[in-house]
Amino acid sequence: MLGNVAELATANVFLAKDGVVMTPIATGSFLNGITRQRVLKLLRADAVDAREATLTFEDFDAADEIFVVGNNGKVTTVRRIEARDLEPGPWFRRARELYWDFAHSG
Repeated sequence: MLGNVAELATANVFLAKDGVVMTPIATGSFLNGITRQRVLKLLRADAVDAREATLTFEDFDAADEIFVVGNNGKVTTVRRIEARDLEPGPWFRRARELYWDFAHSG
């Protein structure tokens, strides 16, 4: 409603830009998913600058990388936004590695 990105249809979304990982701030307007919370916690514990922020489409359009998290796909890269192709980047890879290590530790 205000022009901000909250989530995708079936997953929460993260972006990385200039070494900072961001996800939309949980305001109660979308599902603050368990996988989202876990990935944010794991990144922060790994000394990654991981923040919640108010994010617009323009923020995602300018991102170095985008990835989504959720119960179905766990941690999945986004390969395209508008007409721009994206490659899986180091922040996606680190988030996926941390999550899988956590998921298989117990």
